[in-house]
Amino acid sequence: MSRMKHLLTCFALFCCALSVSAQEYDPSKVNKKAQAMYNQAMERAQDGNLTNAAGLLLQAIKIDPKYIDAYLSLGGVYGQMKNSRQSVEYYEKAFALDAGYTMEFKLPYSINLASLGEFQKALDAINEFLDKNPPKNSTSLKAAQYRKRCYEFAVSYAAKLNERSYIFQPVNLGPSINTAESEYFPSLTIDQQEMMFTRRLGGRNEDFFNSRLRDTTWSKAAPIEGFVNTEQNEGAQNISQDGEWLVFTGCNRPNGFGSCDIYISYLEKDGWSEPENCGGWVNSDAWESQPCLSPDKRDLYFVSSRPGGFGGLDIYVSHQKENGKWGEPENLGPAINSSGDEQCPFIHADNQTLYFTSNFWPGYGDDDLFISRKGPQSDWSKPENLGYPVNTINREGTLFVTAEGTTAYYASDRADSRGGLDIYSFQLRDAVRPLKTFWIKGQVFDKKTTKGLPTSVELIDLASRKTVSMMRTDETGNYMITLPTGRDYALNVNRKGYLFYSENFSLSRDYSDSVYQKNIPLQPLESGASIVLNNIFFDVNKFDLRPESAIELDRMVQLLTDNPTVSIEISGHTDNVGKPADNLLLSNNRAKKVVAYLVSHKINPERLTAKGFGATMPVADNNSETGRAKNRRTEMRIISVR
Repeated sequence: MSRMKHLLTCFALFCCALSVSAQEYDPSKVNKKAQAMYNQAMERAQDGNLTNAAGLLLQAIKIDPKYIDAYLSLGGVYGQMKNSRQSVEYYEKAFALDAGYTMEFKLPYSINLASLGEFQKALDAINEFLDKNPPKNSTSLKAAQYRKRCYEFAVSYAAKLNERSYIFQPVNLGPSINTAESEYFPSLTIDQQEMMFTRRLGGRNEDFFNSRLRDTTWSKAAPIEGFVNTEQNEGAQNISQDGEWLVFTGCNRPNGFGSCDIYISYLEKDGWSEPENCGGWVNSDAWESQPCLSPDKRDLYFVSSRPGGFGGLDIYVSHQKENGKWGEPENLGPAINSSGDEQCPFIHADNQTLYFTSNFWPGYGDDDLFISRKGPQSDWSKPENLGYPVNTINREGTLFVTAEGTTAYYASDRADSRGGLDIYSFQLRDAVRPLKTFWIKGQVFDKKTTKGLPTSVELIDLASRKTVSMMRTDETGNYMITLPTGRDYALNVNRKGYLFYSENFSLSRDYSDSVYQKNIPLQPLESGASIVLNNIFFDVNKFDLRPESAIELDRMVQLLTDNPTVSIEISGHTDNVGKPADNLLLSNNRAKKVVAYLVSHKINPERLTAKGFGATMPVADNNSETGRAKNRRTEMRIISVR
């Protein structure tokens, strides 16, 4: 073939291609039988029978492979069925047949791409849509621009994440928990042995169910016992970490202050007690819901639509007062709340990591889950999006994170759902985990009578000297208190008429246990009673008091001030390392330092005695470091109570 003839042939083929591509899709030329199938499919879709609708559309395409409207509708039906991959496939087949006719469908196409996590392709699609076919309708234009912002966020956020090894694999909790009904709002005790959740019965009535962990399997969930579940709706519940309190939302009740109020119930011998309204500070004539208790049960977080907030729905916190009533709520402020809606607060067992949803802060669309951490001045950090795929383009709901900080529970209607919403567990990526949290549980009792004593238990950060948690035991002295890792703590127990008790937990470096069993004997204020001052600290071979000792020393000052007839002896003790004479001198100087501190805080020196015993009174074997550490101690003994 000559060169000229070859060029003419190529030109003819090019013109032919232009002619084919210029042909516009003409719906009137669609095969009539295919069109009938299409009409039937639309009727099935309107009836909610999406599976049949998809089958009819596939038959229509088989009859007429160029039936663009059938491809587009199939893309829409698969999108409704949450089969985004199939949806994208059929949209793309339609685009290939006629790019111009199908341009307006780039918006739903982009949404399904985003559902698959293909945010860059979704952004490209929405940009093409806005450039070539900007909607004339302002509502459609705003919707497209909103999606564009979400996709831009997703693309930029993905670039910041370095956790390439993170795999999001939600596990359905199975038939013991999930049913054909909807299950949501999972809430667990701190030991993860009991789960409580809401189930919507018959599509309308909400009741609470619970399940217990038997080895590694959840027992078949049953309605909770007691007086909480009624014919009315009970929703948005949260069980306290110790499993003793239950807060929830009840609406349109005779003793309510507004449309929906927050109620509390207590675990008794025969089940949950008659619910009590949380009162006029927590509840208002507006809408209150979604309560969550702090691990020490002193703070109640909740959502309210009351006036005076930053937006439609804001998150508030109410602190429990000495009389057991809830105080005036505090708005969490602009670091958390916005002109949008903030909902579903969950405060972790570390008492400083807050998870919540927002439709304002930058995200993937609708309500996303965010994390914020409480700083040393009780200020909240800027909310951080939990990221894809925990957050999606759909609305996310409440999240529960276990004490160890790695496992989360939430409700979703994923493809393997047994019906409606199911409860799933999954592993959080490292950057959005709270502090790993241990806990101490036990009983406070009278050392002489062994009778349980109701009293206060306080956990203090040794470095900042600030109270991390304070709680009261139950009437028989049982308590449970959480210990976030990364810090060193002083644990103090106080009751009038008794010597205080102190303990310390060093979790800033090494820790091996996750649960500490600590039964605490309190000694009556009487002659001969003595305690080890576990939170008095000295440097090695020195007798200057370290700053963190002030917590314990101030406790002693308070004890002696409250009991002016009490006289005490402070004794210093060492291990057997070193020369006996040096140890005796060191222990004596340490005891004198403690006495000097008390005198400097206006305690009469005539009530105080200092003695050093060196290594002569060991309480443990000096052949191990553990034993020697116990022998290095400072004690307080009551000499007389006049």
